[in-house]
Amino acid sequence: MNNILPRGSRYLTTCALVMSLLLSFLLSASAQAISDRAVTPQVQAQLVASVAAVQPGAEIYLGVNQQIIPHWHTYWVNPGDSGNATSIAWTLPEGATASDIIWPAPSRFSMGPITNYAYENTVTLLSKITVPANLQVGDSFTAIALVDWLVCKEECIPQQVELGLSLPVVANAAETGAGSAYIQDALARLPIASPWPVRAVQTAINPDTAEGRLHLQVDFSAAGTPVQDQLAQIKDVWFYPYDWGRIAQSAQQVRADLAEGVQLTIPTGEAPLALGDSLRGVLVIEEQQGIARGYEIHAPITAAAPDNNPAKSSFGFLTALLFALLGGVILNLMPCVFPVLSIKALSLVSHAHYSARDIRRQGYVYTLGVMVSFALLALLLLLLKAGGNQIGWGFQFQSPIFVLLIAWLLFSVGLSLSGVFFIGGSVAGVGSSLTEKPGYSGSFFTGVLATLVATPCTAPFMAAALGYALVQPPVQLLAIFLSLGLGLALPYLLLSCWPRLQRWLPRPGMWMERAKQLLAFPMYAAVIWLVWVLVQQTGASGVIVALGGCLLIALAAWLYDSTRTSSNKQRHLGTGIALLLILLAIAGGVNQLDTSERSTQTTAADDNWEVYSDTRLQQLLAEGKPVFLNFTASWCISCLVNERVALSTQTVKDTFQQQGIIYLKGDWTNKDPQITAFLKKFNRSGVPLYVFYAAGNAANPEELPQILTPDIVVAAVTGQ
Repeated sequence: MNNILPRGSRYLTTCALVMSLLLSFLLSASAQAISDRAVTPQVQAQLVASVAAVQPGAEIYLGVNQQIIPHWHTYWVNPGDSGNATSIAWTLPEGATASDIIWPAPSRFSMGPITNYAYENTVTLLSKITVPANLQVGDSFTAIALVDWLVCKEECIPQQVELGLSLPVVANAAETGAGSAYIQDALARLPIASPWPVRAVQTAINPDTAEGRLHLQVDFSAAGTPVQDQLAQIKDVWFYPYDWGRIAQSAQQVRADLAEGVQLTIPTGEAPLALGDSLRGVLVIEEQQGIARGYEIHAPITAAAPDNNPAKSSFGFLTALLFALLGGVILNLMPCVFPVLSIKALSLVSHAHYSARDIRRQGYVYTLGVMVSFALLALLLLLLKAGGNQIGWGFQFQSPIFVLLIAWLLFSVGLSLSGVFFIGGSVAGVGSSLTEKPGYSGSFFTGVLATLVATPCTAPFMAAALGYALVQPPVQLLAIFLSLGLGLALPYLLLSCWPRLQRWLPRPGMWMERAKQLLAFPMYAAVIWLVWVLVQQTGASGVIVALGGCLLIALAAWLYDSTRTSSNKQRHLGTGIALLLILLAIAGGVNQLDTSERSTQTTAADDNWEVYSDTRLQQLLAEGKPVFLNFTASWCISCLVNERVALSTQTVKDTFQQQGIIYLKGDWTNKDPQITAFLKKFNRSGVPLYVFYAAGNAANPEELPQILTPDIVVAAVTGQ
């Protein structure tokens, strides 16, 4: 070929070959040169070292620093309910070793029912590296890290980068120099060994279920500083387990300040520890100044549970069923339910000409209406709980729209009882007016109505049963709710099935029409109360919405009844306009309340009480002051009665003042997660709840009955 090609061509060919070889070498060298930095759209990563040069046989720290853009996060070793922990795969010179990642204390991030343990803004994940002893001075120590992480906001993105760092080898430690400031910051964030004794106790709520509670007690008394001074410095405490499933990540960790320190009560997770196993994790304590410190916890699980209320753990399923039944029976005497029961009893008098079999069927169908309503209510609670909502008994009355619709329903019942409009021949309530037959469908819907108006009330025995029910599996929760419904329906069921009881009822007569009209007034009174509740939730605009709707409903009722006996055309026209007016009231009311601002929490009407907050409670308990807690709601009739007949009396006010008792009131009219969490601490699903903390005795609060008198309150707070 050399003989064929001209000399110039041979020269060019040779140059091209040399350049090709040189370019290949440069590209190969470039491919092997790995940078200590890498950037993705969400994370800027850098490989950093604790020294500028290494000494043979020394131990150093290498760290992967992540600079994360706002609102995004990467994950801790236990990511929580979702996510993946960051991993680092090291490529090191022969003879070098690397430890697992040394994790700084994390933070928690919640989105609905999901809670994750993660890092935001900036974090440096450290590994301790042992440098080979056979390195020669003048050589380089090269470390390559293949780093995988998951970075999340609403969406999650898996990312991988490769980082490399070369450090010169020097003869002695004096020549290693200063490393990256990120390493020092990371070392400062590492959890330290707990300076206090820690006790971990795990107990089962119910021996028949796997659900339990982890009680984590930290003994501050061993630190030398007065316990109350230490507690006063704490703003927040949270435990992060190293292993997934030890606790329910998304559950509230309930803090209780004790005489010797602090206790966290946490529901166990899907992989709880057994007796004797060691609980490992990080306890993060945030001080009032905003400084958060992490403490490593290694505590064996013990058997005996520290429980401020031993009755909670001994409360069984059969007891809950009995309490629910008794509570349902007593519920009939509450002012929100008694008018409906009276109307139903009146229907038995009007049906005296029916056979005993028909009357029994009335009772069965009424009971069915109650039971179906309670079953649907239980299913709704289960669905809301599955969605991560913290709810309790009477939760629907926290919705202004529900309160408005119930007010209008009771107003319609009152108009029917007053004779403004008439559908059918039964007087068994608004439901029974749906048919002219023996009132079976009417009895069913009267049972539904009784359930609806019963939900803002709480009777004795109910609170313990419902508190137990809401932490049980679905089947047991449903059974307890059905037992409560059976108790509510039981008086009328017995009356309809027991002829001897029916003999006590008066004979039919004209007095029945007057009695029916008289029973309309409790319905109107209930409407007034519900409108007042609506005002507490939405402000003054709720009055216009509610009363405007009542006007349209009254007009619709009058139009319907006025045209009921007219020609078909007029009757259809009147019915159509009446329906249109009702739809207009509902659509306008719902739209107006949906866009109106909810009112803020009720403020103190006088100097007798303060608005409850967990911060204020913990401050008072830390100061050793006596505290009386009242958890109430505007829609809770039992709460309002107790405040009127007991808590607002001058005797109780004077006693509180003489004893130096701080009275805190928590208003649950609208949803308040802080109050919900406190109620769960006492196994309560709703209000009222009354708790008294004696001076200097934060560990053993006294729970008062649900029905109060001045004497009960005074005796509880004075210890007499």
